[in-house]
Amino acid sequence: MSTAPSVLILGGSGQAGSDTAALLRRWHPTLPLTIAGRDLDRAQRVADDLGTATALTIDLRRHDLGLPTDATFAAVVATLWDDRLNGLGYAQDHGLPYLSISSGLLDIGPEVVTGARRASAAPILVASHLLAGLATLAALAAAREFDRIDSVRLAAILDETDTGGPAGIADLERWSAVTAAGLVRRDGVFTWLAAEDAQVDVPAADGSLLAGQSVPVLDVPSLALATGAPEVRVDLAVGESPGRRRGDAASIEIRIELDGADATGSPLRRHRYLVHPAGQRPLTALGIALGVERLIGLRGDPVAPGTHTPESLIDPGYAAGRMTEVGAVFVDA
Repeated sequence: MSTAPSVLILGGSGQAGSDTAALLRRWHPTLPLTIAGRDLDRAQRVADDLGTATALTIDLRRHDLGLPTDATFAAVVATLWDDRLNGLGYAQDHGLPYLSISSGLLDIGPEVVTGARRASAAPILVASHLLAGLATLAALAAAREFDRIDSVRLAAILDETDTGGPAGIADLERWSAVTAAGLVRRDGVFTWLAAEDAQVDVPAADGSLLAGQSVPVLDVPSLALATGAPEVRVDLAVGESPGRRRGDAASIEIRIELDGADATGSPLRRHRYLVHPAGQRPLTALGIALGVERLIGLRGDPVAPGTHTPESLIDPGYAAGRMTEVGAVFVDA
């Protein structure tokens, strides 16, 4: 194992973990990475492809994760559901920054309480948003030309063949089993919508409509509190994406609708799409990588202990630039 502190990526051989590691390697060629998973051979293949990386097995049922006692790390990144919160506990025990993407709004309570009980231990980045925070950051980048924002809507189209690997599919199944209700901010109040009231059509950039619904995701409170908008909602449709319908790869589209006023008080409206022709995978990995980069001090000021969200740490303009680097495009609606 490298003598320099390494970024420990739990689930590092999965889709999100391996793509995140590849991005970090591209940006920071000498950054040590540890690919951790249940299957050592699979983790080792990912590590071998990266270079300056090691592989090991983990046991999320153990408080010490089954790791060697002399192991040293720079951060713990959970790209799968840390269901017993042992990854978080390990990070706190060792004073390490921690990032998670799979708790979601519905499972976030235990994670937040665990962080609050030892708030001074280390920074925690809760990034269980759409695309690990990138959808919110894209909206906030567009929001910079507003003086006042009255309403925000994100409307995402996720291809049914692009819901992630086994870990991502398990997350979606777990969340859908908990509730079919939606969460919105209405007239400044966070409000739950009954399942029948949460149904909505989601417009694609090509003019087609897909059946979707309001979803209870962390983007709703993040966008509401970051912009001050009294009206916020996030909708999601899962089905055949416009890209696959054209015979290309499964794509992802997120319609960003902002309404408000400019510095003169004149009405201002911006409706645009964030589109990636290769689907959600490269954007999710980018969201995680941006969070890791920030947490371990490779960009920006040191991060204080406590619980953070992507928009509290990552500059939206910088994130938008990185999105275009990985193949995303912004299209006016």
